[in-house]
Amino acid sequence: MTYRAGVIGTGGIAGMGILGMHDEDAIGTEKIDASHAGGYASTDDIELVAVADVDEEKLATFGSAWDIPAERQYVGHEAMLAAEDLDVVSVCTPSFLHHEHTVDAAQSAADPDVIWCEKPIASQVTAAEEMVDVCEETDTELVVNHSFRFTDKLQRLYDLIHDRDILGEVVSVSTQYRMELMRNSTHVLDTLIYLLDARASEVSGYINGENEAVESLDAAQDVVDAGGGGHVVMDDGSFVTVDCTIPRDVSSMTLNFIGTEGKLYMNNDDGEWRYWSLEDGEHVEQSLPGIDGAWTWEDDYERSFANAATHVEDLLNGEEENYSPGTEAARSLEIIVGFYLSHYTGASVDIPLAQPLREISITSW
Repeated sequence: MTYRAGVIGTGGIAGMGILGMHDEDAIGTEKIDASHAGGYASTDDIELVAVADVDEEKLATFGSAWDIPAERQYVGHEAMLAAEDLDVVSVCTPSFLHHEHTVDAAQSAADPDVIWCEKPIASQVTAAEEMVDVCEETDTELVVNHSFRFTDKLQRLYDLIHDRDILGEVVSVSTQYRMELMRNSTHVLDTLIYLLDARASEVSGYINGENEAVESLDAAQDVVDAGGGGHVVMDDGSFVTVDCTIPRDVSSMTLNFIGTEGKLYMNNDDGEWRYWSLEDGEHVEQSLPGIDGAWTWEDDYERSFANAATHVEDLLNGEEENYSPGTEAARSLEIIVGFYLSHYTGASVDIPLAQPLREISITSW
């Protein structure tokens, strides 16, 4: 069976290429594998048949690059959702539009079974919660593209932590990644939440007000998103420090876990994962069973979109459960909003956020 896919938004992550990650000459002219369109192209049974955007020039460029017929290039997502019968819809618009486009897709005549939404899930917690609720009401799987979840090594590491108990009870984690919190740091926060299988309970934060995206994305629109970090107490009792104030060119994505039975150091930018088991009061370095080498940008990140699209295919076939659901994506958003609230109020913030605070919007691209 061939499944039909449509894309809302023709930005870099949809399939055009991203300034700073791809050669400028390739953007809009070549098929970029590390993208939603590239993910679909790698599958056996999903065909990208339609695309929508409000910018007609970008729409035509995307359509040309990915061989989408002119009659299936729609100006505005409403037109595509009204005209097409789709099995899966990708939402690749800026994060402050994810809520509108996901809800519209789930409730539309296109009637998709899966929505593959870019990260972060939304700009405000209430929007993320409504996205989850509407998708549940319409029997639509909401898959959020926190791409590290779609790498084989991270999934294996999750199994080692939770099934093999290689760390015991995790008591402390330190993390570091590049600014900005919504655009980039949501990756490290979601990795933290995934590996701990936990939710924040208290947040204390700092915002530095700096944003590199205007230059790296050649973006013109002002947004709130900035570098920041702070302290997080998780509901499993672990204490987490987060530093996402670092510029891209000097950052490394690192996570350092300390548990009652071992410790784990992950440096994804430098391709180094190290594990020590605690034996008779001493830490003894060992290999991670079933993991050959460390996570790398060139290998694992490039494959993550193909892996995510394969996961979408498996969901459509009824062969897997969603392992990047909206309910968990909302947990990293809660932490980011908590950092902002804490910084500007000078107080720690409890999670779940009180109802008025759930409306706070942190805009990003």
